Amino acid sequence: MFIAMSAMLLLPATDAQVLGATVNMETAINQAGAQSQKRVSNLAQQTSDMLAEYRNVVRQTDSLKIYNENLEKIVKDQRAEVVSINKQLAGLEETNRGIVPLMLEMIDTLGKIVDSDIPFRLEERRARVQRLRDMMDQADVTASEKYRRVMEAYQGELEYGRTTEAYSAVLPTSGQTVEFLRVGRTLLIYQTSDQATTGWFNPTTRKFEKLPERFRLQVKEGLAIARNEKAPDLVVLPVPGPEVAK
Repeated sequence: MFIAMSAMLLLPATDAQVLGATVNMETAINQAGAQSQKRVSNLAQQTSDMLAEYRNVVRQTDSLKIYNENLEKIVKDQRAEVVSINKQLAGLEETNRGIVPLMLEMIDTLGKIVDSDIPFRLEERRARVQRLRDMMDQADVTASEKYRRVMEAYQGELEYGRTTEAYSAVLPTSGQTVEFLRVGRTLLIYQTSDQATTGWFNPTTRKFEKLPERFRLQVKEGLAIARNEKAPDLVVLPVPGPEVAK
């Protein structure tokens, strides 16, 4: 009986140990599984982060590739532009070598025109020719600007042939200030302020000469018309004949 009772007491203790061991093993397995799941989650997050970084790098690489291709086209175009500019500069230099002598000749011709023309505003026109000559020696003025100013001077001289004006100036022969009446480039008449003397520049003799008294009132009226003091009207003035114009 004692042995049987001892066996009966031992059996429950063994079952308890087995149960405890089983529970401990299950707990260890669960803990190991949780740790494994945590590692898997970390690895999954790292993989996701690396994938996102990879995709970002790929996008940047594609963008850089497109940018580099565009930049290469720009550089290629700029190189072609440099070649074109160099060719233009070479052509411009050749053009300058041809146009500078032409402009100098035009300025000399303009000076001769002023000297051989009727002597209206003579100092002003000669000064303009001299400014053109001085301009040709200035390095800070481009060839195109020089040409523009020369052509502008010619245009100004052409305008004189289509206009009429009255202005005050000194008569070269007497040093007296008189009123001049210019009609185009054909006629230059003068009259003193008291209208006592009326004269003209004779293109045949190339001298200032007095006019007959019959022109006094006509010249006075012509001066008034040129100053816009009177409405345009017909006036009789001495005009050189065709043979003189030749």
